[in-house]
Amino acid sequence: MEFKHVPVLLNQCIEGLDIDPGGIYVDGTIGGGGHSWHICERLSEQGTLIGIDRDQDALRAAEERLKGFTCRKYFVQSDYADIKSVLAGVGLEKINGALLDIGVSSFQLDNPERGFSYMQDAPLDMRMNQTEGLTAWEVVNTYDQSELKRIISEYGEERWASRIASFIVNARKEKPIGGTAELVEIIKAAIPAKARRTGPHPAKRTFQAIRIEVNDELGQLEQAIDEYFDVLDHGGRLCIITFHSLEDRIVKEKFARRANPCTCPPEFPVCVCGKKPDVIKITRKPMIADDLELEENPRSRSAKLRICEKI
Repeated sequence: MEFKHVPVLLNQCIEGLDIDPGGIYVDGTIGGGGHSWHICERLSEQGTLIGIDRDQDALRAAEERLKGFTCRKYFVQSDYADIKSVLAGVGLEKINGALLDIGVSSFQLDNPERGFSYMQDAPLDMRMNQTEGLTAWEVVNTYDQSELKRIISEYGEERWASRIASFIVNARKEKPIGGTAELVEIIKAAIPAKARRTGPHPAKRTFQAIRIEVNDELGQLEQAIDEYFDVLDHGGRLCIITFHSLEDRIVKEKFARRANPCTCPPEFPVCVCGKKPDVIKITRKPMIADDLELEENPRSRSAKLRICEKI
């Protein structure tokens, strides 16, 4: 299957990175290389791109797509949060900018073999790195009811989490739940008919929750933000695109704490804790897709971009 990657909020990201042609830039979730193509376009022969992805298919596609550019390029299969190890592996310590496009790629969603989509039948997999252990099958068939309820409620923000967890546990008593289509039907049965008639696909939130659990997406993001600020050089920028409120909340709170780390009580007239900010927020509010992008790429509807600069 061809690796298609439609870059979201492209112009805002490229402008936000404020690219130095000779600088070092990281695309921590390179996907098919959509954003990276435009980064490389602005880099000279002295510039460097480091592309990271868990998915080996993504890395192969990105390397092929970007082979015509003359800047230095490194493609590394890794979690984007392991940025310090990645940099050490290529002999670098500091970078001038980084982009993280959080979430599942169009290729992964559209490839039925990967099990990310509730629209096509497939094995229950959902791993971004197919060499890692935990699969969606294990989550669905081995987690107890209370744990299933927790992740569906917390990661999927699903109001019917308790019923869905109960229906899953009851269904698997007969036999293991083998594929995505079977899981979709169980979820539909758990959600009352009236609730199914409005809003998104009834399985959307539960599939999101299972995918987040399988890939530890929120834990990765939480860890990554501080790691990237540590390796950013002065004036370097970190751009993060999120696709749901849980991710955006983590980014918003992390950026706010780094931009205003003071822990003094509000009534103190001056700061006495001595904690100084090491970043400034470039975006006070998240940037979102305009009408044209929404028309061309409906998946950009929930995308939000926040940008910080190291000082």
